[in-house]
Amino acid sequence: MSALTALLPLAAAPLVEPVAPGWQLILATLLGIGLIVVLITVFKVHPFLSLTLGALTVGAVAGQNILKDADGLGVLPSFLTGFGATAAGVGTLIALGAMFAKLLADSGGADQIVDTIVRRATPRTLPWAMALVGAIIGLPMFFEIGLVMLMPVIYLVSRRAQVSLITVGIPALAGLSAMHGFVPPHPGPVTAIGYLGANLGLTLALGLLVAVPTIVVSGPLFGRLAGRWVDIPAPATYDHDAPEYVGRREGPGATTAVRAPSFGLTMFSVLLPVGLMLGKALVDVLVDDTTAATRQVFDFVGEPILALLITVIVAMFTLGRASGMDKNRISTTLTESLPAIAGIILIVSAGGGFKQVLVDTGVGTLLGDWARGANISVLLLAWVLAVLIRLATGSATIATITASTLMIPLVTGMSSTDTSLVVLAVGAGSVFFSHVNDAGFWLVKEYFGMSVGQTFKTWSLMETVLSVSGLFFVLVLGAVV
Repeated sequence: MSALTALLPLAAAPLVEPVAPGWQLILATLLGIGLIVVLITVFKVHPFLSLTLGALTVGAVAGQNILKDADGLGVLPSFLTGFGATAAGVGTLIALGAMFAKLLADSGGADQIVDTIVRRATPRTLPWAMALVGAIIGLPMFFEIGLVMLMPVIYLVSRRAQVSLITVGIPALAGLSAMHGFVPPHPGPVTAIGYLGANLGLTLALGLLVAVPTIVVSGPLFGRLAGRWVDIPAPATYDHDAPEYVGRREGPGATTAVRAPSFGLTMFSVLLPVGLMLGKALVDVLVDDTTAATRQVFDFVGEPILALLITVIVAMFTLGRASGMDKNRISTTLTESLPAIAGIILIVSAGGGFKQVLVDTGVGTLLGDWARGANISVLLLAWVLAVLIRLATGSATIATITASTLMIPLVTGMSSTDTSLVVLAVGAGSVFFSHVNDAGFWLVKEYFGMSVGQTFKTWSLMETVLSVSGLFFVLVLGAVV
């Protein structure tokens, strides 16, 4: 059992008997989810408050006491238990990931990756190079941060290659979005792994297997078509850019480092947490003896929290000191990384509270029995649930939290591989058809200078292609592994 799973023990706990008749629990669930959707989409209430109120609604309608009954159970204790467990596990991972991403950005390491890969690409291979750049930058960074950092490069590449902004921009967006939906340590996949009790290393490996062909289909291949449908010339904003010294960059992605760390050192830093977690998963398979020194070492350094902690410490030298940042600047960078993700941690933690209320009322048990009786593909059901919540709320994170919560009873007794595939199916559904209730929709629209209709024909359709092709490759993996 991983440290993350240990911090979220209720994902694998025995199923709870329903506390009320089936119709009442279904009504409670629908009212709770409906309230969350309405508060977020209509009244623009912050998702943290929306999830909290939704959880209280589910428990109250299901007939539970808000505070505590004679058996010591209640809606509020359930919510706080789930909130705390999620904040302790997933919240720590998000914080460490944000620290590393900020170091990567401020040191110029991200720019080094972009410049090195794009400089070696030919006009024909540029969309493929941009997809690779998006995927690499997307490994440690949240989608919005990666987009802001990449926009100057997308502008420059588009102007120098004399191609539509969409032709080179869509592949980069596909790389960013696929990493966000499929690959830990992003909040969505990590949360789903914790809730469903999946093996993180195995999910990471399978997630990369799914992400690569998905990026190919939704990135360079779809980008070629989208570039014909919508021809947007890039602005001349960054034509004065000098890639040799990232400290000269202006606008989105600007840094204060004196020089960028080398490409090799930067890539080592980016891939270090991935290598540690995959190494643990591989050694666990190859070495049966749990007392063997090799097994114990990899079990230690490959735990998600420790892997990211080690990476942040190493990056302080390989990215921070190597770029000329002094200890005060490194300290400032790490401090500045945390305020931006405070809201994300609260949302994810409130989602953990919402999950626990559903578990403790027995709603999950009821839905699990219904799904098994209906003989529906678990992977398809996971995808559909995530799609519906994504369309309703516009949030990939909320879609992942809610869908994975409802899937908890269905993964009981499943193999590690099948559970990881359920996580990936949820991730695929969580990125389906971004539209006007998604902040990312407006971010892409403004940066690319498109109309609403053009954004639907490019960005929204790309997200749909990514979601459907991701599900397809998850189903293919499910048939062969």
